[in-house]
Amino acid sequence: MTTRIVELRQGILKKNDELARGLRDRFSAAGVLVLNLVSSPGTGKTAFLERTLRELKTRGSRVAALVGDLETDNDARRLAASGAPVRQINTHGICHLEAEMVSRHLEGWELGALDYLFIENVGNLVCPSSYDLGERIRVALLSVTEGEDKPLKYPTLFNSADAAVITKMDIAAAVEFDREAALKNINEIRPGIKIFETSAKTGAGMEEWLDYLAEERAGRVAHPA
Repeated sequence: MTTRIVELRQGILKKNDELARGLRDRFSAAGVLVLNLVSSPGTGKTAFLERTLRELKTRGSRVAALVGDLETDNDARRLAASGAPVRQINTHGICHLEAEMVSRHLEGWELGALDYLFIENVGNLVCPSSYDLGERIRVALLSVTEGEDKPLKYPTLFNSADAAVITKMDIAAAVEFDREAALKNINEIRPGIKIFETSAKTGAGMEEWLDYLAEERAGRVAHPA
């Protein structure tokens, strides 16, 4: 039975990877930078993305988002207030998004009309790390309320991430967040990873994050994979 389960999982991941490669080619051809945001529930991922969308639109960028959740479209409606096109993906019990789900919800969108596409994954630090969605950048988010040892507890996610974002820095002192320990732990798992210390409420760290996005998009468009 164990062997059959392993073989089934390998088959599922292989199919997903094939679909993800196709998506990555589509995104690259369209010149859109795609980011997959992964975190546990309550990290402030939606607030961070909402501010990101607003700030990018202010800069004149063309942005859109796909929002994954088990049920409800609460986050999608919240993000749509930014003025960006947003689509909800309800997984109905599945703890992660898959490439097929992303592909299906792109129907009717002109990717060439976008500079950035953000995929807000389901709140989970385990399952999403195994599923490629065709993104160019995987972002692992950690809030100051979660504990500095999160990267050590969930190394697969942080090791597969291209960037890390620490959220809710405006309350770091109140929750006695050990910044140095958090940075040390992230770098222990993923040496040299780009880390952003942010607050969606105050805007702290957002300028550096937005500059990073602009640099990455410019580099990806100039040198597509």
